[in-house]
Amino acid sequence: MILPKLKDGTEQVIEKFLSEKLRKVGAKGFVLGVSGGIDSAVCMRLCARAVGSDKVLALLMPERDAPKEDLEDSVDLCTLDLVPFKIVDITEPVEAFKGAIGGRIDRKSLANIKARCRMIASYHHANTERRLVVGTSNKSELLVGYFTKFGDGGADLEPIGDLYKTEVRQLAREMRIPEKIIKKTPSAGLWKGQTDEGEMGITYERLDAILLGIELGLSEKDTAKRAKTTVKEVARIARTVRLTSHKRKFQPAAKLGFRTPGLDWREGDEDI
Repeated sequence: MILPKLKDGTEQVIEKFLSEKLRKVGAKGFVLGVSGGIDSAVCMRLCARAVGSDKVLALLMPERDAPKEDLEDSVDLCTLDLVPFKIVDITEPVEAFKGAIGGRIDRKSLANIKARCRMIASYHHANTERRLVVGTSNKSELLVGYFTKFGDGGADLEPIGDLYKTEVRQLAREMRIPEKIIKKTPSAGLWKGQTDEGEMGITYERLDAILLGIELGLSEKDTAKRAKTTVKEVARIARTVRLTSHKRKFQPAAKLGFRTPGLDWREGDEDI
């Protein structure tokens, strides 16, 4: 199986990216949700190394159904990196939304409510304390749409957004993230027994091998060979990437003007 390989200097590139974004925007620091998992652990340490731990605020946002171990791991990670943290229990807001919406709410819909409650808490601190919200999604999740639109997908920047999950694991080892966190089963902790790979129906290793083949523009047959899987599974992942493209784009607008936001009104960092 041919997997993505972490490029030399990745940590330094991301840290420079973070420090420059903060400088250009003129914000006072970063805020990010820390879940006790590898992605948020890596992002938090990158932020702390880039601008100093005193300019980073970690939000620990448990709720009634979340594993208690995740909160304990999050506290340990923040303590290890000397990052200030706040615990914001979202159980009551989630219950309030359920009551206001009424009717039957399935498991995935409830998971989206939880993710959006966390986004609200993150942006509250960002707005009131002049911080930027740091997302913790990796490239694998972004490409298959494994995130909640306007939930955990709501962020000002995604430092590991161009790193596949397997690359994040490599980086975590280089950065000496605790082995317990690296080996932890990936899970958003949204319901009992929930795991990322269980929901996606594929391991991150095989997913990354397939996504790399797609990124390189290889045929489905060649991609399947490199990933040691079937053409059918490659086609399924490719279709998922296509169907979730809306989650990675600015909301489309009907074309009326000479230049249209999200379409041909091009903007870059120089516009900040």
